[in-house]
Amino acid sequence: MSTTTVYKVNGMSCGHCEGAVSSEITELPGVTDVKAVAATGEVTVTSEAPLDEAAVRGAVDEAGYELAGVAGA
Repeated sequence: MSTTTVYKVNGMSCGHCEGAVSSEITELPGVTDVKAVAATGEVTVTSEAPLDEAAVRGAVDEAGYELAGVAGA
């Protein structure tokens, strides 16, 4: 059973941004799919189990952006 979480990321403005954020989050253990959309600032992450938000924040920071939190939370 997989889990899908939508995160808000500040600073994404183009396809390169989407790729940078996606590639870093994809490296987290258990992540099976990542879809980043610069226009909305949302990153949809599908994983085998709920992810530790601190781990996601670290991956987003590594890409050079800021995790604002879980969308709608």
